[in-house]
Amino acid sequence: MDIKKMLQSDHVKPYISKARYGIEKEGQRVDLSGDLATTDHPEKISINDENPYIQRDFSETQMELITPVTDSLEELFSYLSAIHEVAYRSMDENEMLWPLSMPPSLPKKEEDIIIAKLTSADNVLYRRHLATTYGRRKQMISGIHFNFQFGDELIEALFKSQSETNDYKQFKSDIYMKTTRNYLKHQWLITYLFGATPSSEENFFEENSVNEPVRSIRNSKNGYTNDEDVQVSFISLQTYIADISSMVHKGLLIEEKEFYSAVRLRGGQQVSDLEDDGVKYIELRNIDLNPFETYGISYEQAEFLHLFLLYSLWKDEGANCDESMNVGESNNEIVALEHPLEPTQFKQEAEHILDELESLVTTLHLTVSEELFVNLREMLIDPSKTLAGRLYSESKKSSQGQVATSIAKENYDKSWDKPYQLTGFTDMELSTQNLMFDAIQHGIQVDILDRHDQFLKLQLNDHVEFVKNGNMTSKDSYISTLIMENKTVTKKILHQHGFRVPGGEEFNNIEQAMRSYELFSSKPFVVKPKSTNYGLGISIFKEGASFEDYQKALTIAFKEDSSVLIEEFLNGTEYRFFVLNDKTLAILSRIPANVKGDGTLTIEQLVNQKNQDPLRGLDHRTPLETIQLGELEVLMLKGQGYELDSIPKKDAIIYLRENSNVSTGGDSIDVTDLISEDYKKIAVDAVSALGAKISGIDLIIEDLKVPAATENAYGIIEANFNPSMYMHAYPYQGKSRRLTLNVLHYLFPELLQNQE
Repeated sequence: MDIKKMLQSDHVKPYISKARYGIEKEGQRVDLSGDLATTDHPEKISINDENPYIQRDFSETQMELITPVTDSLEELFSYLSAIHEVAYRSMDENEMLWPLSMPPSLPKKEEDIIIAKLTSADNVLYRRHLATTYGRRKQMISGIHFNFQFGDELIEALFKSQSETNDYKQFKSDIYMKTTRNYLKHQWLITYLFGATPSSEENFFEENSVNEPVRSIRNSKNGYTNDEDVQVSFISLQTYIADISSMVHKGLLIEEKEFYSAVRLRGGQQVSDLEDDGVKYIELRNIDLNPFETYGISYEQAEFLHLFLLYSLWKDEGANCDESMNVGESNNEIVALEHPLEPTQFKQEAEHILDELESLVTTLHLTVSEELFVNLREMLIDPSKTLAGRLYSESKKSSQGQVATSIAKENYDKSWDKPYQLTGFTDMELSTQNLMFDAIQHGIQVDILDRHDQFLKLQLNDHVEFVKNGNMTSKDSYISTLIMENKTVTKKILHQHGFRVPGGEEFNNIEQAMRSYELFSSKPFVVKPKSTNYGLGISIFKEGASFEDYQKALTIAFKEDSSVLIEEFLNGTEYRFFVLNDKTLAILSRIPANVKGDGTLTIEQLVNQKNQDPLRGLDHRTPLETIQLGELEVLMLKGQGYELDSIPKKDAIIYLRENSNVSTGGDSIDVTDLISEDYKKIAVDAVSALGAKISGIDLIIEDLKVPAATENAYGIIEANFNPSMYMHAYPYQGKSRRLTLNVLHYLFPELLQNQE
């Protein structure tokens, strides 16, 4: 088959860049001094050995972080960064991840390296076999496994463009076999560019047994390799399957997965499954951890690997493929053991490959990062710019261990910098980020169905739940959501059930509302949109309002909705009760957006100063919202006799909003433990009356000492079908309430059963 011609055909070109990716990244847990951790695998992470994201590899200290399969590199790195942060924040606060493939200083006694304490006896026995066969020290080497799958659209288009075979499964396997053979032939280039294990730490090798520094201990015979008697051919899928089976039968391998190679063919749980299912994807296993990247691999590296695999598919093979792969392995050993600051003896061939890669990009009209080839050529010209060269050069200033410890601390600080968010998904609403964090930590698979709409699919074994905006679930009916969305309907239902709600009227146009000014002008009232959340468009007048201010408030409200409510103002403090499955789990007192005068700065300057708080941001991506200075705030200031350039007296509290929503810049204070059970029951019963299971219900209470049964002790002003949870997790003051975890336990009760 003429693959080159097929790839250039018009009906194939649109799919050339289509691919799917996954990363498995290993790393050792160390303490803040860079010494190997002595603790067990973090209890906060699901104790199930099969957590899809965070597992143990060989040892109890060796974490393996696993991304789901993604359709883009952007999504791949979003998950990789998120899983890293879950791992960091699940470990002991005095622990971090070692950034090198070569482990930190190891115990003098090999038996002091603790094999992973897994629940599966078979998995423990397999690791004991590895310890006996290869030694525990060698098993402590870590790395990146890069899983790659050509897009199905690409394979199908290639299949349709040829007529030599009608067997699609065999055709697909042949595509991967050719790609694999060419990759193995040129694997030495990957080792030159991205090898990053120049030296070992104390107690890894016997003294003076290996000459260091080199480019990649891990990718040399001194690293992760089988015995020389283990020989497996990639000449065809059939020989690959037969050879591995033979190695197991002869006892040279205890299991199929013990076969180590720069590439592993994947198609099922067992190698024998390849015979029925064919090759589905390939796993690149010769990638050292990049110590200069927080997540062990850079986007540019991943981009290059994709391009290099396309090149491996594109490039013609010689007559003797087995011999070419043997030469490739021999060349890789040479490159791996070269000094990290010396040019490779295959520099001319490497330059030729880069020329061919650039030509491939031009021919197939591929899009790559602007600096990709510039950086690759710089590394060929100057070996000190390769990963091994950079690490070795930095290490000469102190030591490799000190460099690694310093890098690990930087990564540690990044992971804890903003513990309320999930890097990689910061464009999503904060409650959704928190829910995703908890799901990853507890081994629940997260599939983002619609990132913009915050729509998730969660799966634990065969149990599937769909969640929108963090807490909109199948547990609430569609009609209960519609009820809470409509403030008029909410009030009527609550009133019919005997709950106190504010009186008022609904208006569907501003002219009608304007004519009713006299009904409200001389008494306290509230103007608010009928069906919006987050306190948008709400104006509160505690002492009546002028016609001008009344008109302004209506204009603001009608911008948010086609219907507006004007209600009586209820005296007291507003509290948000979070109700889940007939229980009040959290209560917040919310203080309206405010600033405190210092006698020097203007109100506008004070607002800007308060907004510098790193906990404040926009669009519910931070625990507190930035205080705005819009029409409502200006209107509020006017009612107090202030303007934006007014300078308030020292210690004077200036309120910029009347409504206390955190979403409009307010401060949140947890008061859950201060509220009596009778008020908590009022909230639960009100939510039940609305037919809901999850709701944020707002009560006005004038005096907490007065029992809830007392007439006019409280009033219910609103019920929210999608209440924010992050403000309970990260209150301005008070105890944190991790409600996203409560939601997961509600959706997946088996989580609690597994903990018992």
